[in-house]
Amino acid sequence: MSLGEHLREARRRLIIAVIALVVGMVIAAILTEPVLKLMAWPINEINALRGKDFAALMFTKISSGFNLRLRMSLAIGLLLSAPIWLWQIWAFIVPGLTKKEIKYTVGFVLAAIPLFFAGGAVAIWVAPHVIEVMSGFVPGIGKNFLDAEYYYDFILKFILVIGISFVLPVFMVALNLAGVITGRGLLKGWRIAVLVASVFAAIATPAADIGSMFLVGGILIVLYFAAAGVSLLFDRRKRKKRIADGLDPDAAAA
Repeated sequence: MSLGEHLREARRRLIIAVIALVVGMVIAAILTEPVLKLMAWPINEINALRGKDFAALMFTKISSGFNLRLRMSLAIGLLLSAPIWLWQIWAFIVPGLTKKEIKYTVGFVLAAIPLFFAGGAVAIWVAPHVIEVMSGFVPGIGKNFLDAEYYYDFILKFILVIGISFVLPVFMVALNLAGVITGRGLLKGWRIAVLVASVFAAIATPAADIGSMFLVGGILIVLYFAAAGVSLLFDRRKRKKRIADGLDPDAAAA
């Protein structure tokens, strides 16, 4: 294809992706109410423990409700339309990939998507505990009024951070396949990995919520060792292939 044909192809696929996003946002606008109720669940739990009027979402501006629903529609719409716009991106770049690159890309996507959603599920499960623990430090004479937009930002960023952290092992395996790191090298760095996972879990969860910190940190450590194990298997396959080709198997690992 010529440059002009590539640009026309990119424009066509971009238009399809935008239309899918708009449709997803329209559908998501209907879902904002149940999602808001789900987000408010920790607040209801806090009120059950501390009193009916202890915690509440605040909308401090005239346009706060509209702005919040618009932002939620965009985030949910992106998620609902993801199969379409991801396919448009994939269909645009796949003609330039080799069969081996396509195989690896499909494998990475199939591994990354469930890991991301697993991380999001852990974040959704942990977030209420985080909010309840932190609300426990509010004095008995006070009330915990939470700005709705800030509360939404906190929940969204918390889910994204935990979800992306769960996908990091996939990138480690990708670096292994690219020859940047080895499985043995990953195992040698397990102490640093445990330290980094612990620090990340401590930052992502409040210091007072020890259970959530151990849960997030423990899962990240398990995923790290899983990535190291997969990398060791790939290293073994590459070593056998080099031996079969009559090459020095230790030269590639050096």
